[in-house]
This record gives sequence, C-alpha cells and structure tokens, in this order.
Amino acid sequence: MKMAEADGLPLIKVVGVSAAGKSTLVGGLRQRGYNARPASQEHSGTPDMWRKIRPPALLIYLEIDLATQHERRPDVSWDRGWLATEEQRLLHARQHADLILNTRGMTAEAVLAQVLAWLEGRGIGRAQHPLPPIPRTGSATR
Repeated sequence: MKMAEADGLPLIKVVGVSAAGKSTLVGGLRQRGYNARPASQEHSGTPDMWRKIRPPALLIYLEIDLATQHERRPDVSWDRGWLATEEQRLLHARQHADLILNTRGMTAEAVLAQVLAWLEGRGIGRAQHPLPPIPRTGSATR
C-alpha cells in the first residue's frame, strides 16, 4: 500500500461520473480524518490519470445512472452519449478500483456510512481529527 500526504496517511482517491457524489463523499471522509481526494478522471482522456498525480493507496469508484444525474444536477443537460463518454474515460479506474459503489437512490449519509464501514473493516489509518477541506467541485459548489 502506498502512503501519501500528511502524517503518512494513505491517500484515498474517489472517482466517478459527474454527480455521483465524489466531492460530498470526500468531504465526509476528510471530516473523519481520512486522507481523501476526488479525482476528476471523468474529464480526462488519459485513462490512468487517477494514478499519475499522487498515486492512491485506495481507489473508490462511484457510479450512477442518467436519471440520477438529472435528479442531482437538473441544471445540466446530460444525455446517454455523454454518460457513456464519462464511463469510457473512467473504465481504467473502474477496473482498478478497490471499491465500486452505485450511489443511485442513496443519501449522502448512507454512502458515507457504507464507505466508512468498508474502510474500518480494512483497517485503513486516519487522523484523530478532521483534515482541512479541499475545494469542492460540481454540484457541491451550489
């Protein structure tokens, strides 16, 4: 397992299609002392960008469907073609993910609880205090 960043905590990267809940999950994990960061892989044509800049110890992949994207971001006009493009850009990350979680129909709290249970079950280290927030993206900025 690779170690990264502050206090030797393992770096956890979160990838997924737009509106899957990356920024929200990262915020919740950082509040609980986990060294988590979103990776905007869905915007990159580089298949393994998620591991080129600060390779993570763990990779979490969040997925949703088109209807959920529309529910979470009614201000954006996604279509099946764009979702397929994002999924294709994320294929390498999905194939290498340590955890794949479909967040469709889940509250942010339920997603966080499931990921926390998974991390705790694996004995992943965390700080005993919240880590500083990082800039949020997407619908989380609204």
